[in-house]
Amino acid sequence: MTSKIWGGRFQGATDAVLEAINVSIDFDKRLGAQDIRGSLAHVAMLADRGIVSTSDAEQIKQGLLQIQKEIESGTFQFSREFEDIHMNVETRLATLIGPVAGRLHTARSRNDQVATDFRLYIRDEIDILDRQLADLQLALAERAVEEAGSVMPGFTHLQSAQPVTLGHHLLAYVEMIGRDRGRFHDARKRANECPLGAAALAGTSFPIDRHQTAKTLAFDRPTANSLDSVSDRDFVLETLAAAAICITHLSRFAEEIVLWTTPQFAFISLSDKFTTGSSIMPQKRNPDAAELVRGKSGRIIGALTALLVVMKGLPLAYSKDMQEDKEGAFDALDNLALCVAALAGMVRDMKIDRKRLKLAAGAGYATATDLADWLVQRLNLPFREAHHITGRVVAVAEARGVGLEELSLQELQDVEPRITDELFAVLGVDNSVASRTSYGGAAPDNVRAAAQSWLNCLKAIN
Repeated sequence: MTSKIWGGRFQGATDAVLEAINVSIDFDKRLGAQDIRGSLAHVAMLADRGIVSTSDAEQIKQGLLQIQKEIESGTFQFSREFEDIHMNVETRLATLIGPVAGRLHTARSRNDQVATDFRLYIRDEIDILDRQLADLQLALAERAVEEAGSVMPGFTHLQSAQPVTLGHHLLAYVEMIGRDRGRFHDARKRANECPLGAAALAGTSFPIDRHQTAKTLAFDRPTANSLDSVSDRDFVLETLAAAAICITHLSRFAEEIVLWTTPQFAFISLSDKFTTGSSIMPQKRNPDAAELVRGKSGRIIGALTALLVVMKGLPLAYSKDMQEDKEGAFDALDNLALCVAALAGMVRDMKIDRKRLKLAAGAGYATATDLADWLVQRLNLPFREAHHITGRVVAVAEARGVGLEELSLQELQDVEPRITDELFAVLGVDNSVASRTSYGGAAPDNVRAAAQSWLNCLKAIN
């Protein structure tokens, strides 16, 4: 007869290959803290409902607290023989307090147990990530205040488009990360229902109080359907979807850091803290931290895709396939946290070359739109006509190899006779940026106000 805890009807030993594919303790041991919390809430409820005696519940509680100390101190002996974190804890509990340990599993299953543990874990991780993301926003907003008036090129198609400021550029990521935090908040809210007591799939005949365990574990409510409780992992999928969108934002910023640190751009530099050298080229300073943030996006997005594929064909309720829900999620959330910390460090570390930024801001006829706007506002031309005239002016400047502001008034009037010397006031990059006063625009005063508003909000959180 097998010695497995579930092996009452089994006579022979399992094959070594099944042992290898079935075991999950190597990765789900990190749910130890959550497993203890869930078990403590469960046994307290069993005692309150008279399902187990007060003395048995106290023995179980003390045993669980001892196991908790062992896990926290790193002395707990995890064993592959017992498959997963749940059986490892229960086996150790039996060693500590004897047969009474068997009463802990009354009115629950590993199905609702793991769903509860995983929801607790996801909730904990979202809370940690939210604090980290808020710190990254803080770092960006602080630099945005400093660089509110630092003119730089704004790009479309990675071509110079219109001048903006570095502060305005950094605040774009503050906004993106704010939405990322909102998605994580939404995911947490929907994850915050307690499956404990759903048992294997159909609930239980014991007179349990699921509202009590939900409250004890700080869930908003118990899950409403026992089948749904154990069979879905949308709370993981939604969290991974938020993580995938978030790392996409972070990867875009990391790519810009990589570009900006090249000699061709030379907008910023990073210190030794966030760069490495080459094994063959002594002159190299490589932005490896940024490149790795960019690279790790693949595994985080991949974790979402993998779990979607696992779940897409599963009939209700629980299937062993769902054991594959954890490794990818653990890895994705660990690496997202690492990427957020790395970017916050780089934002605070980067040294900015404001002269280089301003020089680049004027390249590529970036104030052409300002010329077109002036024609509309001062000469009352339709914008499409002004656009056409401006294109002809750009062609003249391009043929001469000069900037728009270097053309003479006569050259401008040869294209459009009604142009006056007032036009030169809008052709400089500083004037261009200062004119963008519409709500959300790049004018330095706008940027300072927006950055300060974010700082007030973020400092209130911290």
